[in-house]
Amino acid sequence: MPTKILSAALIGLEARIIEVEADAGGGDFGQISIVGLPDTSVSEARERVKSALRNCPYEYPRRKITVNLAPTNIKKHGPAYDLPIAISILALKNEFAFDFSKAIMVGELSLSGAVRPVTGILAIALKAKTAGIKTLFIPAENLTEAQLITGLTIFPVKNLEQMILFLKTGKNNFSSDDNSSSKNILSVNSFNNTEIIKNKDVDLALIKGQSKAKRALEIAAAGGHNILLIGPPGSGKTFLAQALPSILPPLSAEEMLEVTNIYSVAGELKNNHLLISERPFRTPHHSASTTALIGGGTWPRPGEISLAHRGVLFLDEFPEFARSALENLRQPLEEKNININRAAGSLNFPCNFILIAAMNPCPCGYYGDQKITCRCTEQQIFNYKKKISGPILDRLDLHVTMPRVDFNELESKQAAESSATVKLRVEKARQRQASRFKKTSFTTNSDMTSAAVRNFCPLDSASLEIMKEAVAKLNLSSRSYFRVLKLARTIADLNDSEQILPTHLAEALQYRPKIE
Repeated sequence: MPTKILSAALIGLEARIIEVEADAGGGDFGQISIVGLPDTSVSEARERVKSALRNCPYEYPRRKITVNLAPTNIKKHGPAYDLPIAISILALKNEFAFDFSKAIMVGELSLSGAVRPVTGILAIALKAKTAGIKTLFIPAENLTEAQLITGLTIFPVKNLEQMILFLKTGKNNFSSDDNSSSKNILSVNSFNNTEIIKNKDVDLALIKGQSKAKRALEIAAAGGHNILLIGPPGSGKTFLAQALPSILPPLSAEEMLEVTNIYSVAGELKNNHLLISERPFRTPHHSASTTALIGGGTWPRPGEISLAHRGVLFLDEFPEFARSALENLRQPLEEKNININRAAGSLNFPCNFILIAAMNPCPCGYYGDQKITCRCTEQQIFNYKKKISGPILDRLDLHVTMPRVDFNELESKQAAESSATVKLRVEKARQRQASRFKKTSFTTNSDMTSAAVRNFCPLDSASLEIMKEAVAKLNLSSRSYFRVLKLARTIADLNDSEQILPTHLAEALQYRPKIE
């Protein structure tokens, strides 16, 4: 009778349970038919599985094999079905003393039968736990990644022969050479000893001058606001951007798993088993395509904006990015997620990041510089700035002009504030926001909707007069109006103030561009 083994398919950042069924009919072995909406990579499993079975010392049916991947309304892709397909075929001929209905199995097979790592193990482990399935058979190289999920029994499989020996005899022949635990089969309880990925941060104390830009960076970190840095070459834009992660609060345990899951699905985990414990810092080149930046592809995968989730996305040479790529940032910057639509359905990837955009004031880079004369014509400067649309500029809360750092500042012996000192203020402001938003879904001030701004950002009469005048003089759009209020709320939090004061509004307004 047909055999059935559980596997998993990745749909965006989530896994779905897939039933791998096998049956033997007439004909000679060599005819393996895979049905159930497989793509090319799954169909190619026929040849990998046939070769792996030939190199395996166990019996298998010498007849035509039909493999069904159910449900058939989900398109299957990737090599993760190799192992369950091989085991389902072997189960037709061999007696296995194991209940396959209580385990999920994934893994790519080499022609010799070795089990290779696959992507998305963390999502698969999460799905197994929520579905009440306590056992996983996974590639040995994916073991540490799967260990991040508690309450699972994990079998790290190195090759097909090892797997079959266990299924036939029940003999514990699994080992974990790459793990500190001495247990062969690991019951996972915590990831305190898991290897982690850490960033190398730049300390603010190393950056000379640029006090206004440093203040803007602190505000951005405290409230999750987007920032645009404009300055000539060598003014410190990149250095300052690299310092932002050093003043951000640490990730919570839940956020670590959330970020690591994105990297796992995207195939971006180094060595396939590291936990990301610090906020991501992504710096795509300006030649990056829209798909690379936003996400997508035939089988949609996370783009740079999702890989920067809970962290920082730094876009240097901002106007040099493709116009289509920049315009596609509109929805993610507003909604903190991105919908990617395909014929088979719609996928949603999270992308709650702080954007730091950096640019020169003109093509040559020296417009307005007091030392070097700008070589650009007015038309060239106009065309350069025109590359960034008004709606995108509208979504950047802090616009900061960074002048050249003069000699006295470079040679100054006065110690600048360290990132650790600034981080304490940022964390205190974040604690205020956590208390304010404890009954909402918001995390930072930048997350607030317009309705929430009216509720959490009341203004006194003096502040209302300032905003009325600002709307008239700066031509503030409705979006800009609410963004200024959210920015002022963050400045008030940094100043440990319950009320938004006129001074907070005045500082927030100075970061808006003069022409909206």
